[in-house]
Amino acid sequence: MNAGGGVRWGIIGTANIARGQFLPGLRSAGGVAAAVAGRDADRTEQWASDNGVERAVTGYQALIDDPNIDVLYIPLPNALHAEWTIRALEAGKPVLCEKPLCGTLRDAQRVLAAARQTGTLLWEAFVFPFQPQMAAIEKLVADGAIGQLKEIKSNFHFMVRSPSNIRMSRELEGGALNDVGCYPIRLAQVMFGPDHESAWARAVIGGDGVDVDTWGALGYSSGRRLMLSAGMMRSYDTTSSLEGTNGQIWVTNPFHPGAGDSYRVATAGAEPRILSAGADEPSFTAAIRHINAVIRGEEEPRLLAVDTSLPMAKALDDLAQSFSQA
Repeated sequence: MNAGGGVRWGIIGTANIARGQFLPGLRSAGGVAAAVAGRDADRTEQWASDNGVERAVTGYQALIDDPNIDVLYIPLPNALHAEWTIRALEAGKPVLCEKPLCGTLRDAQRVLAAARQTGTLLWEAFVFPFQPQMAAIEKLVADGAIGQLKEIKSNFHFMVRSPSNIRMSRELEGGALNDVGCYPIRLAQVMFGPDHESAWARAVIGGDGVDVDTWGALGYSSGRRLMLSAGMMRSYDTTSSLEGTNGQIWVTNPFHPGAGDSYRVATAGAEPRILSAGADEPSFTAAIRHINAVIRGEEEPRLLAVDTSLPMAKALDDLAQSFSQA
């Protein structure tokens, strides 16, 4: 860390999510946007200047090897996650890797093996489990507010207009399931536990051979289930419903809530309650604040990839196998 104690973050790649989501969260959490690495020197310099990053570095490995960087954020296309995350872990640099951890189960297993072997800290960038809204919803369910939770219905849709968008590339391991279908799965893992027992999905194939509209289900123990819908062909939609034996919690946005988001608790025989998501800071803030505290030695790490990411990779693989064989 620098003399002032700020945790110095390096960003590998100039992805839109780094600009739109990560950097606002980093600044809110009190971290330092110390450097960004890209393959094109001029473009990377411009990106750093436009987004308030202290330095531009040419080449991803140069940033990994930089002794003045404490932790790395990797928002590269899915197909590049494994190579650069493993390189960072082997260099002893903690990593926050964009979701999904990898575009394939095999690569996820490789990355997690490297994390275990090196002991280097690794997080997968599902940030909503760190947020106050999720903690409040988990407590409501645990306290029996809606009885026994039986089913989750969860959507994540948005519109991709450009055919050159990396999400449309099979080679880069894009597609709706990898890009946003993973969010409902992570929600189900928070509420039901990590391991599913069955998987079923169907998809519309488009772009360069990727799923652009996917729907399906994961079955969990005791007859519990996730019904998910994810796609890149319609307007933004993250609505999710947690349905129990005595009521329902309907959430406008469990994944990246904003100031106007809320959740509605409806219990049999009582007036529904509408509660604020409490989203008074950028979505990534709570997760980055935790990572900063871990790097400074102030907190024990939680929600590490070695504990959470393999069940996700297996669920994505099972669902993809299901719709590819249909």
